[in-house]
Amino acid sequence: MAEFNNVHSVTEMLEGDDAKRSFHHRMFLEPQEKKRSMKALVVKQAKKSCSCTPAKVKDYVFSFFPVLQWLPKYKLREYLLGDIMSGVIVGVLLVPQSIAYSLLAGQEPIYGLYTSFFASIIYFIFGTSRHISVGIFGVICLMVGQVVDREVQKAGYDSEPAALSVLTGTAAYVNTTVSPVNQTSQELLCDKSCYAITVGATITFIAGVYQVAMGFFQVGFVSVYLSDSLLSGFVTGASFTILTSQAKYLLGLDIPRSSGIGSLIATWINIFRNIHKTNICDLITSFLCFLVLIPTKELNEHFKSKLKAPIPIELVVIVAATLASHFGKLRETYGSSVAGRIPTGFLPPHPPDWNLIPNVALDAIPIAIIGFAITVSLSEMFAKKHGYSVKANQEMYAIGFCNIIPSFFHCFTTSAALAKTLVKESTGCRTQMSSMVTSLVILLVLLVIAPLFYSLQKCVLAVITIVNLRGALRKFKDLPKMWHLSRVDTVIWLVTMVASALISTEIGLLVGVCFSMLCVIFRTQRPEAPLLGWVAESETYESLSAYKNLQTKPGIVVFRFEAPLYYINKECFKSTLYKQTGVNPVCVKAAKKKAAKRMLREKEVDSGGNQTSISMDFVSEPLGFHTIVIDCCAVQFLDTAGIRTLKEVCKDYGEIDVQVLLAQCNPSVRSSLIRGEFFKEGEDHLLFHSVHQAVDFALGAQRHSRTSASK
Repeated sequence: MAEFNNVHSVTEMLEGDDAKRSFHHRMFLEPQEKKRSMKALVVKQAKKSCSCTPAKVKDYVFSFFPVLQWLPKYKLREYLLGDIMSGVIVGVLLVPQSIAYSLLAGQEPIYGLYTSFFASIIYFIFGTSRHISVGIFGVICLMVGQVVDREVQKAGYDSEPAALSVLTGTAAYVNTTVSPVNQTSQELLCDKSCYAITVGATITFIAGVYQVAMGFFQVGFVSVYLSDSLLSGFVTGASFTILTSQAKYLLGLDIPRSSGIGSLIATWINIFRNIHKTNICDLITSFLCFLVLIPTKELNEHFKSKLKAPIPIELVVIVAATLASHFGKLRETYGSSVAGRIPTGFLPPHPPDWNLIPNVALDAIPIAIIGFAITVSLSEMFAKKHGYSVKANQEMYAIGFCNIIPSFFHCFTTSAALAKTLVKESTGCRTQMSSMVTSLVILLVLLVIAPLFYSLQKCVLAVITIVNLRGALRKFKDLPKMWHLSRVDTVIWLVTMVASALISTEIGLLVGVCFSMLCVIFRTQRPEAPLLGWVAESETYESLSAYKNLQTKPGIVVFRFEAPLYYINKECFKSTLYKQTGVNPVCVKAAKKKAAKRMLREKEVDSGGNQTSISMDFVSEPLGFHTIVIDCCAVQFLDTAGIRTLKEVCKDYGEIDVQVLLAQCNPSVRSSLIRGEFFKEGEDHLLFHSVHQAVDFALGAQRHSRTSASK
């Protein structure tokens, strides 16, 4: 029948003592009909996407603004206290970190506060995770800061990071799209600080556009190429660069910030060249801050289950250091570098510099990918922990808008941050209402408290940044465990970490992705390919090299190839099969032909019978097996090279009287075999749904052939 042309059968031999012949019982599987009309598919999708009903509009609006779904259902008595508590605590922790990480991004402290304020509000509206804290993240700040430094230098400013003397007037932000190098009048209106935030806002805008585009085109799958080991190695490597960039503040050195390939090594060379210029006041202050921060942070972590809230030691240190610097007049007496004037209120909105987009568009790609990968992974991790679901594409929209909208308000790039998210979760957060509380805390600082940090030393901010790198640097302690679990993942971690630290963050990320892909290719290029043995009193076959007490059937070799069979590993498949079976059919064929020719010559010269008999014995020497069963359960797919390889193997073994049977092929592999005309007409019965059935068939066929021969 026509509908059974592509049907695959399983054959069993049923024999009795008095059986004169064997016969096959076939199990027919009729494949599902697949509609392959592209036109119908496109029309269906278009109708689905373009149809507009009130219910559909409502669903779109509610899915795009998740706050409309959960806010009306907010349980005031149950959730409010936890949200307020967690929001206040995260806000208190976020204020000093926002000021400190601004230096890392090459910006003034006020811009870090702006960034944290707007990010908290926007994620409250668009985010689907109840627990993550979106704001300033050290690695993202580092990547932004490297681009800012480069563009500031290209614009003709000196190489030192942005001066901490923010302009409060709106005139400072007029016409900043004009390059300060070319327009002398604009240099007076847009100083280095202004130009630095213009660059930062522009790259933030482009990164946000990339992230929204990823959400729109549903290309979140890009994040699957950033494995946990790769991201961990990247963050650890970037942490070394962050530590290096902050080291000069600890010593009070006035040296240019290195950027580009090898910036870590160049920075340390500059530090040691200028070490004699160390500011003793800054060095002592840094040492005292380390003495206070590190033990208290460790206590917070050790007793986090007993403490209702972590000790806000960073805020305490900042307040104490500011008072000490102000009343001790450390800037005037010892020349300590301080934060300078931090204005209150908000600056008027200003668009990104569209002329800068070609310069930073490429730099924004890794920033966008890292930002959404970290945000999505943290969202999914905490959603799974607390038993709710998040939408990956909506998370990309959320983090994208957390960058696009604030870029008009003098902000730089944000993402979710693990440390603050853990604090948020552990202090009773129930919903993103806590983000609104956090934004109110930051608003209070922006409107009232910010100017009080004028005398705060930069070295204190650097210490806070470095202390917060402890989590990433502690990953070295996990290396033995990681090595025990997966050596490949450990090597990926090390390669990405070293490349990110010693070369550059962007190139390190690219090296990590490429190396991870190569590892996947190498794994499929040289996969495991064991011989299998029978588990007694069952229909199961397992690896002879992995388990003891397995049995083998006489005359049958069962071989499993644990990878897809395609052009990269086709030679490995053949060589491993020949090695495991101990028989290379090409060599056996060649040896038989050679022996046959030698016999012919010996007969012609009539040189005696003994050698002739030896040659005849060699020609007819048995191989030890008559059937090879290839277990294809681990072969996910075949390409044309794989199909051709299977054909060659079957043909070569067939020429030395060895039958090759295939078992446990998935539907994709079966379909490929049919399309590739693997089976000759009438041979589709040689494809089996289990190894046990294939072995039974081979044994039955062998017994039948012996019975026929004896007759």
